[in-house]
Amino acid sequence: MFKPGTVVLTTIQFTDTFEVKQRPAVVLFEEFNNIVVAGITSNPKMKGIPLTKKEGAIKDSVIKTNYIFTISEKMISKPLFELTKEKRKMIFDDIVKHLNKLKE
Repeated sequence: MFKPGTVVLTTIQFTDTFEVKQRPAVVLFEEFNNIVVAGITSNPKMKGIPLTKKEGAIKDSVIKTNYIFTISEKMISKPLFELTKEKRKMIFDDIVKHLNKLKE
């Protein structure tokens, strides 16, 4: 079981290629052995929620709330660290903002 807000190292397939790499992602929720995560990038030009080295990242990064996908537990190499309650709320609020556009 991985708790929401756990940053994990996982195998990710990139959307524009068939290339697969080990990358960090934050667990959003787990249900029926499916783990829904948001990708994390060290590219500071990307939009999302900032994640700093002080918070546990290897380098200053961005949680991409527009890059959400489902993985299996087998794709996770290891848990890395836990996000604070405040950071989890920031992620939730940003995802809700994106989803509210469906109502328009």
